[in-house]
Amino acid sequence: MSEIYKRIRERRIELGLTVEELAQRMGYKDKSSISKIENGKADIPQSKVVAFAKALNTTTAYLIGADQDNTIHLPSNIIPVPPASKTVPLLGTIACGVPILAEENLDGEVSLPDFVHADFALRCKGDSMVEARILDGDIVYIRKQPDVENGEIAAVLIGDEATLKRVYKYPGQIVLQPANPKYSPMIYAGESINDMQILGKAVFFVSMVK
Repeated sequence: MSEIYKRIRERRIELGLTVEELAQRMGYKDKSSISKIENGKADIPQSKVVAFAKALNTTTAYLIGADQDNTIHLPSNIIPVPPASKTVPLLGTIACGVPILAEENLDGEVSLPDFVHADFALRCKGDSMVEARILDGDIVYIRKQPDVENGEIAAVLIGDEATLKRVYKYPGQIVLQPANPKYSPMIYAGESINDMQILGKAVFFVSMVK
């Protein structure tokens, strides 16, 4: 089991909290979300690591296992980079703007934290997802799955081209919504829906300092 899942459970028990109480502190609707996380069966978004540390009265360094004696202890307002224990293939480039050719050439491998469940990564190009904090040059990690929930960000293949957008599904219609008001939604209906394929859900991303 990943260190972060184990430590969330251990710290909850140490504080005498029930699963329900931790769920309430985290703002989850029911305890099943916490149970899945503690058993390593659910992803923990990057932003939630900080929230778990606050809810459990501890530090992100402790939760991700970066609190060993040989580790530099950072001030509480600095979030350490989670340790990486695996790699996934980096496949070409995905558009955050106008769709571009999804080149299926292996462009190397990239590491990711062990609490992230992803199958491959894509480097983003463009600025249509800036309000989701995904910028040009960022690396987005994708978990393969044929569908996503409404409003989730997905890598979508359109013909031979791929794009990263929020997906909204309506009767007889699918809308790929940018996270930048200067771009218009991409609307597909009727037979054009057959040209689309959801490659997977965006579960994690890494931004570069510019």
